Amino acid sequence: MKNFAKVYDLVILAGGKGSRIKSLTNNSQKCIYKFNGKFFLDYVLNLYSKYNLNKIYILTGYKHQLIHKYFDKKFKNFSRIECIREKRPLGTGGALFNLKKKKVNDFFLVNGDTIFDINLNELVSGLKNKTLGVMSLTHSKYYKSNLKLSSLVLKKGKPNYSTKGKFMNGGVYFFKKKILNYIAHKNLSLEKEIIPNLINNNLLIAKKFANNFFDIGTKKIFKKTKSLLRKNFYKPAAFLDRDGVINQDNKYVYKINDFKLRKGVLKGLQTLVKKNYYIFVVTNQAGIAKNKFSEKEFFKLHKFIKSFFLKKNIFIDDTKYCFHHPKAKIKKYQKNCQYRKPGNKMILNLYKNWDIDLKKSFMIGDKLTDEICAKKSQLKFYYAKKNFNIQIKEILNEN
Repeated sequence: MKNFAKVYDLVILAGGKGSRIKSLTNNSQKCIYKFNGKFFLDYVLNLYSKYNLNKIYILTGYKHQLIHKYFDKKFKNFSRIECIREKRPLGTGGALFNLKKKKVNDFFLVNGDTIFDINLNELVSGLKNKTLGVMSLTHSKYYKSNLKLSSLVLKKGKPNYSTKGKFMNGGVYFFKKKILNYIAHKNLSLEKEIIPNLINNNLLIAKKFANNFFDIGTKKIFKKTKSLLRKNFYKPAAFLDRDGVINQDNKYVYKINDFKLRKGVLKGLQTLVKKNYYIFVVTNQAGIAKNKFSEKEFFKLHKFIKSFFLKKNIFIDDTKYCFHHPKAKIKKYQKNCQYRKPGNKMILNLYKNWDIDLKKSFMIGDKLTDEICAKKSQLKFYYAKKNFNIQIKEILNEN
């Protein structure tokens, strides 16, 4: 298995004051206002962390403390998060200046206060060498009063401004890291200054998407956000053990060359994606506690797994893992941990961070510990059968 997707970074703009909705947020930072028990920023991270990302940078400013507290130096689906605070307001464009100090890959750029559920692989495909980036467009009629946001036309991939424009900037971009050469250390607007400059110099193309879009920056939409998020992200999930379910259980699988898919796995996972299921991997990895392999080797394998599946249009939405074991050789991992199956804290953590339709959700495992974990979590449980794809079809028909 040597099929890798290209690795990018993700940059999230989360420094704005949210002046238009401060009366609704009690003047708090809008990106970490809670809806359905989760920060809005959690939804943004859930949406994009399934892609092949090396690092996630959150650019902060106004009331940055809580964003840093909850997200800085954390990992999301094997991508490390780094929060970068601007010391003075630099706008949506100037905020990118601080990335110059980092070893940034080509990156996706999104707003921390909007949702635009598009396929990032489609956004980046077909980009020409001379082009510095691509912007997303939507038919949404928000911001009709703002020409720079709402009145765009698209001809043969080239965007332009027009009073007859029917598109607006969707706020999701892909940029080559060379874009940072256009960023000065001053207050700059990405939408009103940098983007128009790139368009005028034929350095930016655009693609239109009909996917759901909403921005919590207006009172009208903010009041609907709880239900909009629920409508867009409440769906069933497949909780999958790894060894013996997704891949052959050859005991302590941690090398890429030893990762062998079980029969029907690719087609079965593709079926789950088509049926709009979340795919969660829930795995005990006591081999680390027993000094059989390292955390670094485990992360390397799972980054490969994400990359490999992405090439097949399969998204692993999240992976939960436990390194602990009561008889660990390495002392820091020696404990009775409720994250380790048959404990169910890995499952409960997923319940907390995702909007899951439990009635249609299920778990597949190959051991009694998996079954006990599922029962504790009130999940339908199935032991892995010989052909994963056939089993998935049987389960979906049953549901």
